[in-house]
Amino acid sequence: MASDWSRWFRSCLWSLFFYFVYSHVKLVLSEEAENCESLRLGQYLCNDPKIDEATQEPENCRDMTAWVECLPAPNITCRLSNGTEFRFSGDEVGFNKTIPCRNVSGYSYKVAVALSLFLGWLGADRFYLGYPALGLLKFCTVGFCGIGTLIDFVLIAMQIVGPADGSLYIVDYYGARLTRLSITNETYRKPHLSL
Repeated sequence: MASDWSRWFRSCLWSLFFYFVYSHVKLVLSEEAENCESLRLGQYLCNDPKIDEATQEPENCRDMTAWVECLPAPNITCRLSNGTEFRFSGDEVGFNKTIPCRNVSGYSYKVAVALSLFLGWLGADRFYLGYPALGLLKFCTVGFCGIGTLIDFVLIAMQIVGPADGSLYIVDYYGARLTRLSITNETYRKPHLSL
């Protein structure tokens, strides 16, 4: 009696196992391939953009965006932009991805920091960045007796004070860039729980 029950139990387990394997294979085979642009991180690798030496921005910048080629990982199947499904080996370009470009106009971050550190008391940093009135005021007051020089050095080093034309500093593409975070009416604010 015990052996009949154990045989029946084993056969049920094997049947259940084969049913789950069959269901999984059927699900995998029936799935439609997703669009290549909607692949998740880790399923593709994008090439590095070609960097312009003068601006330290991608060479193909148009309207503040540039395109880079992305290669899906080996054995990934996805749908190309023309609608055909393709299985990638890891060497083929699957899609192009946009990356942002920055508005730069010739003001170097390194030069601005060096001028602020060594000639800030003469106002050279402010003249360089396009603030001639503040540069002249710093020159006449010897950098506001040194206090203005120190404050300007910190503000320029933290990239809070930038060029007067509203552009951004030229910083090495893979260098230390700062991104300003701002709060607007569209910013999500997590509600506080009352205690």
